Amino acid sequence: MADRPKWIFVLAITVLVLTALLAWKWGDFRARAEVGAGYGARIACSCRYVEGRPMDSCRSDKEPGMALVTLSDQPESRSVRASVPLLASRTAHYRPGWGCLLEPLP
Repeated sequence: MADRPKWIFVLAITVLVLTALLAWKWGDFRARAEVGAGYGARIACSCRYVEGRPMDSCRSDKEPGMALVTLSDQPESRSVRASVPLLASRTAHYRPGWGCLLEPLP
């Protein structure tokens, strides 16, 4: 080990620690992403189909901290899909008389 550069050992330990931290916190990241995607889908669907605003206007209603949530309008099914890349995706459908309802999780 003395003939190998010290930076390789430090890099390997750093990667190991970061991987362990990610594995430990992955469930928390995913749960927060599910909540954010669900909230985004529900609010954007209500904005679009209950209030009748254009989707571009609804995209500006996102709360601080929701920059990773992307919204897509699906007019043929009167629904909005919100997703957080690699972590979560939720869809809210407009139902007359009920408003916007989230699809149940699988």
